[in-house]
Amino acid sequence: MNLGIDIGNSSVKVAVFEAGKLIESKTFLKDNLFEELKLIKSAFPIKNAILSTVTVIAPAILIKLKTLFPLKILSNQLKLPYTIAYKTLETLGLDRIALVASAVLNYPNQNVLVIDAGTCITFDFITEKGVYLGGAISPGIQMRYNALHAQTAKLPLLELKYPENYIGDSTEMSIHTGVCLGTIYEINGAIAKYKSKYRKLTVVLTGGNTNFLAGKLKSTIFANSNFLLEGLNFILNFNLQE
Repeated sequence: MNLGIDIGNSSVKVAVFEAGKLIESKTFLKDNLFEELKLIKSAFPIKNAILSTVTVIAPAILIKLKTLFPLKILSNQLKLPYTIAYKTLETLGLDRIALVASAVLNYPNQNVLVIDAGTCITFDFITEKGVYLGGAISPGIQMRYNALHAQTAKLPLLELKYPENYIGDSTEMSIHTGVCLGTIYEINGAIAKYKSKYRKLTVVLTGGNTNFLAGKLKSTIFANSNFLLEGLNFILNFNLQE
């Protein structure tokens, strides 16, 4: 069995795989990382694991984790199942590397646009020939709410709510309209732009706001909340091959 570990800014998501199939997933706070992984080890015969993180992990913690099971750390130095045409590979986010790997695994020989709607919204595109070209990065939904409040004198900080109308009839509803519909218009516009050049395009939506956005987009999309973890497992198996 393999274990994929995705460490975000505050939480961790893990998945156990057997013969390429996800059999268990779990999300927990980052502060409980070692204790939770010990519980997973006691419950499953993990042979290999791979870790991706958007934050810096202290060397002492990595040493502790490596006492639990053989652990690979995702980096651009690992073998990847696709070609990268991105100009600044050294700054390419590890989450984006894993998402593109998942696109290759789940939709081989297809033009795929992966949209990860999390803290940031990332767009990642790989061609049917297996070449990763890049994409875009923009503020996520919560970041947009936070910015409106933090960078103005009077706008309130609101929780996510889908607007009743495209014309906001109050300040609060205007914020919801601007944030939510603005995000949807942005994503629909990006998809349309890619489709204008790559007509046979597969679109995948993942990330924390997947459920909120999935039914509100114009295009046919494939929603998969475990897409990144599937990519991690694919990269792990790709690097274990002799």
